[in-house]
Parts: sequence; structure tokens; C-alpha cells
Amino acid sequence: MTSVTFTLVALDCPDPAALAEFYQGVLGGGISRDSEEWWELREPGGTRIAFQLAPGHRAPDWPRADANSQQAHLDFDVTDMEAAQEKVLALGATALDLDDQGGKRGFRVYADPAGHPFCLCRAADRP
Repeated sequence: MTSVTFTLVALDCPDPAALAEFYQGVLGGGISRDSEEWWELREPGGTRIAFQLAPGHRAPDWPRADANSQQAHLDFDVTDMEAAQEKVLALGATALDLDDQGGKRGFRVYADPAGHPFCLCRAADRP
């Protein structure tokens, strides 16, 4: 049987360097680049996120499910929601849905500078 191993997730974007720097600010880690069209972030735990130049990139319309819906989103576990929110907003994220129902819902939704949705999730709420 063939072995399959997850390698990375790649995000299309208009500015790979800038998006790599945004996620480095969120997660830490090191940035490398193969070319001006392909940058990678290896976060401290070893996970890799790649950022690929996509001329004419158009951010998805969250939370729609029609012609320009989100195709994927990233989740990040956090131990301090307020501190994590302050950090991502300072780095350039946009708030999409902050109504966590007074803490009853374990996540809040944001968009990165290229418009990709991502969630900050309370680590304690994960199974």
C-alpha cells in the first residue's frame, strides 16, 4: 500500500511575502522562499503553510456558499482569546464574526490580509 503524508497547505494570494509575514507574526517560525511566487512558513511545531502568487486573486465572500464561497479556512487553537484577537488584529487581520455568544461558542472568525477566513478557537473547547 502506498504511504501518504500531509505536507502543507498552500494559500493563493496577491502578495506571498506579505502574507507569509502576517502568518509568521501570528504563529512564529521561519520564512523561506523558492521564488517571488512561492514563500513558505515553517511554524515552530513543524507545520508548513505556503503562499503562492495568484495574479487577480479575489478573496472569498465569507460565509457565502455560492460562486465566490470560501474553499477552505484555517483554525488556530489559542489559550487566551482576547490576547490572540488583539495580536491578529494588530497584524492586519479583519474581524468577520466575533460573536462567540459570551464565550459559549468556542471560536471567532477573521480574515487574513489577503481575505482568507481563519478562526481562533479556544483550546479548552477542543476534544
